[in-house]
Amino acid sequence: MKIFYFVCLLVLAGYTACAQNGTPASTNIRQAKYPLILPDHRVVFRVKAPDAKRLQVDLGKKYDMQKDSSGFWTATTDSIGEGFHYYSLLIDGVAVADPASESFYGMGRMASGIEIPFAQGGYYQDRDVPHGDMRIRKYYSATAKAWRQVFIYTPPGYDANTKEKFPVLYILHGGGEDERGWANQGKTNVILDNLIADKRAKPMLVVMPDANFSASGFSEDYLITVEQEIKGSVIPFIEKNYRTKTDAGSRALAGLSMGGLNTLYTGIKNNDMFAYLGVFSSGWILPMQNDIAGAQYDFMKKNQPTINKNLKAFWIAMGGKEDIAYNNCQLMLAKFKELNINYTYYEYPGGHTWPVWRNNLYHFAPLLFQ
Repeated sequence: MKIFYFVCLLVLAGYTACAQNGTPASTNIRQAKYPLILPDHRVVFRVKAPDAKRLQVDLGKKYDMQKDSSGFWTATTDSIGEGFHYYSLLIDGVAVADPASESFYGMGRMASGIEIPFAQGGYYQDRDVPHGDMRIRKYYSATAKAWRQVFIYTPPGYDANTKEKFPVLYILHGGGEDERGWANQGKTNVILDNLIADKRAKPMLVVMPDANFSASGFSEDYLITVEQEIKGSVIPFIEKNYRTKTDAGSRALAGLSMGGLNTLYTGIKNNDMFAYLGVFSSGWILPMQNDIAGAQYDFMKKNQPTINKNLKAFWIAMGGKEDIAYNNCQLMLAKFKELNINYTYYEYPGGHTWPVWRNNLYHFAPLLFQ
């Protein structure tokens, strides 16, 4: 019994030492100690819920939490990969946001998010460099017949020189997210600030619209609606209200997951409007989108010389084999090869997650408008 008691004390002492060496996540609300990130990137979660019967942390993998006599529930995860991750608390089976964490719109609802430090992630860390602005504007959508919101990154010095015009990257979020995704989870402004300061990317505007409409994101009706929104409402609003270059060589279109499908549909079809396309973690979903894919392949076959001439970069990236879109993407790329469509392929391990998409933007943006 004494030995057991001594071992328990050692375990508790070790846990306490680890906790003291940990750091509150940067995504915690002000003064919240937990979630606490340990040096090996395990995370300690602690929540007070005295009347709950069962608590879990859902980070893709579910972790059971243990309750103490004071009504606090605690769990320590495995080592979590760098970058941003959504998570939820499951309280008696109900998914809720952690009150100690900032919330982000993802997974089709407000969810908690945690930022795991990354030694190689300086490209999305704030630095002492000139900073651009992240602006939020309302515009009237002729497609939705309603007022909608768009996030717009303007590069450093945009307001100082009132004569200079800039190229534009239009970038689309994934399913279950909205226009806030690239602005908040994606750290678009920080990535562009650092790239521009290092003279690795041209100063540009980055436009982040809301691509959510009532039609399913897997249907052709939905893809057509987003195409109409971009061409008929978003681009005209931006070009009327901001100093932009308006030729195809000064426009790029990109998107992740569902936004990648929008990019494929709108970008290939309108290759006379966009000279740069970026498709992140996406590819036609088969067999669900067989008809859509088939129609696009027919179009590409008939217009192959023009597409290859007009697209200065057709950049396709995946999060490795663990990316849920990997297999569909490989089937699509095989078809592109058969049709002699020029493209560049890139992989960054991490699956279907924001660490991958941040890295995609970091590598895609320097290719633009050169």
